[in-house]
Amino acid sequence: MSNRGNFSSRIGFILAAAGSAVGLGNIWRFPFLAGTNGGAGFLFIYLICIATLCVPVMIGEIAIGRRALSDAYGSYNKLGGGKWGYLGLYGILAGVFILSYYNVVAGWAFGYFIEISFGNLLNHQDFGSFFGEYVNQIGPLFLFSLGFMVMTAVIVSQGIAKGIEAANKIMMPGLYLILIGIIIYSLTLPNAGAGVNFYLVPQLNEITSKTIFYALCQAFFSLSLGMGCLITYGSYVTKDQNIVKSAAIISIADTSVAFLAGLMVFPLVFSLGAEPGQGPKLIFVILTQAFQQMGPLTGRIVGGAFFLLICFAALTSTISLLEVPVAFLVDQKKLPRKVVVWSMSGIIFLLGLPSMFSQGIVPFLNKLPIHNTPDMLSLISDLCDIALVSGGCLMTIFIRNRWKIENLHEELSIGNPGYMGSWLKSYIHYTIMYICPVLLGIMSVLVITDKFFGLEWLWG
Repeated sequence: MSNRGNFSSRIGFILAAAGSAVGLGNIWRFPFLAGTNGGAGFLFIYLICIATLCVPVMIGEIAIGRRALSDAYGSYNKLGGGKWGYLGLYGILAGVFILSYYNVVAGWAFGYFIEISFGNLLNHQDFGSFFGEYVNQIGPLFLFSLGFMVMTAVIVSQGIAKGIEAANKIMMPGLYLILIGIIIYSLTLPNAGAGVNFYLVPQLNEITSKTIFYALCQAFFSLSLGMGCLITYGSYVTKDQNIVKSAAIISIADTSVAFLAGLMVFPLVFSLGAEPGQGPKLIFVILTQAFQQMGPLTGRIVGGAFFLLICFAALTSTISLLEVPVAFLVDQKKLPRKVVVWSMSGIIFLLGLPSMFSQGIVPFLNKLPIHNTPDMLSLISDLCDIALVSGGCLMTIFIRNRWKIENLHEELSIGNPGYMGSWLKSYIHYTIMYICPVLLGIMSVLVITDKFFGLEWLWG
């Protein structure tokens, strides 16, 4: 294990794993899903999903990694034998394709940071048209996405302690400082209270099956579950660390960023008099309009800080996404880390080009004959959502039927002497054995149905 590297401290692991979980899913995807699915009702269901389903799955993944001391493929293969290693490969491939399109969206955010902070973006009048034109400017977006991938590769190439851990120790506190600063400012705006009310006061009649479905999908996506990332990070965790406690802190950190992102976004939206249910364009169109109305100087400062925040969040996730295939090739093929990092970065960047070109430049990539999936970027995103939920379901089945729950309990008791006699053991036991396999199995079927056929019949 010493040749692979370790996190140098418990806080280093927590910040790195929290950084893996915190990303565009928290600051871009969470607010627009909350806005289109009832606001406070969505938040309420999201928190329940985190506690009942996602935390046990996170604990299981970290424990598998620490027991096997290997990448996702090596961990499943070592602990399960037979064909279980393919489940690890399934997660690794999911991570590769997530990073391929994630880097494209990160490039958009990086470009907006440049445009607002140093350009003339806020001089435009129609931000919807600007965004449509912007995502079709292949030259600048190519450079922005390439720059983002290079930054990711530079960090990952430095290894676990000096690269991933060190970067997250800087970016995670910086992310919180920027987030809290913008929240304080947004709460001073006119009509901010209406945004807070929408976000924090549940209307129970607005909680529907659709709300529950998308809240669970977002919870799973947000915590980077089901793709081998936390198995990989778990393999770098020393035996003296309390996995259950660390997983709880990581979940709280991730959930707090999503919660604070909503508290930042909705006062801005309501101060503008806009509708919260704007979908994915909420960040790039509606909020940019809000920044414009703050005036040239304040708009640049707040808008620049906001998109810098998104860049920080995206980078903490791209780092972990790249580490998943890198760990696999380093562990299984015994290749030098730096060679693997730069080779994989180039391959993944090329895999992302169809997503980059699918916003209008290449017509057939922008008009796919699939329900609710208009372009290649959306298709890759949908397939990855399916992979995450089904991967999490299969992970719980692996623990239940192959590795056995007793081995999970034994691993969790290492570094946590009081675990065996605690209520947490019963909680993890019953959720992993019964609740997670059933609910995640149902969710896997529903996600596949929704992505390719639609679930309008379910929620009317």
